[in-house]
Amino acid sequence: MPTPPGGLDAVFGVHAVRALLDRGEVPREVWVQEGSAATRLVELVETARQGGARLLSCPRDALDRLAQGASHQGIIAFATPLVFDGETSLWLRLEGWPHAAPPLLLVLDGVTDVHNFGACLRSADAAGVHGVIVPKDRAAPLNAVVRKVACGAGESMPVYQVTNLARALARLKELGIWITGTAGEAEASLFEADFSGPAALVMGAEGKGMRRLTREACDTLVKLPMAGSVSSLNVSVATGICLFEAVRQRQASPGA
Repeated sequence: MPTPPGGLDAVFGVHAVRALLDRGEVPREVWVQEGSAATRLVELVETARQGGARLLSCPRDALDRLAQGASHQGIIAFATPLVFDGETSLWLRLEGWPHAAPPLLLVLDGVTDVHNFGACLRSADAAGVHGVIVPKDRAAPLNAVVRKVACGAGESMPVYQVTNLARALARLKELGIWITGTAGEAEASLFEADFSGPAALVMGAEGKGMRRLTREACDTLVKLPMAGSVSSLNVSVATGICLFEAVRQRQASPGA
């Protein structure tokens, strides 16, 4: 079995590798499964080769062992690890807002599971979110598993890491952004929330929810109307539902 290059993230799967290349980032090395997979992936592999990536043809079991159960789809690229954007870049971007549509932000408080984090990034990208905000503490890392689950959104979605989340939410308010938090005990339904203007959606960790200071920093709290026997949803599922309610409202609003 070949040895993975040190200091790099293993990026699994066709969508994640394509997103990497589409951003102009050339992986240092690409492992391609021997046989029919190499033929199926010829265009992707050729793009990586032209960019200067080292290509290795490997047996499937080598990719399986490295992926550790993840679906690699016959290709693994080794790329520079993702890094969080800094807090300063968040404020500079919001103060000189470059888009016609009002900002839509996703805030994750205490989401530490990498699979949930990756799924939230994927939903955020699909919903047209302009950035994701996470605290430095109680947050999942931007690792290879996140990249795989996010299916390319890890590369395309800005993720801002802030030192003090409650203080960052207060700054968002000063910039005119309405902050909607989610809590099971809230009286208002998600469908009563207003996401048509500058908005930030705050999602807490499963079970514990948002921290007290985060909750107190929200302008309003809403809940998902639950009609069945379960009391809550997986945080990534709930995030997707809430974000696409925001999409629905903003598409109906002339100013969004």
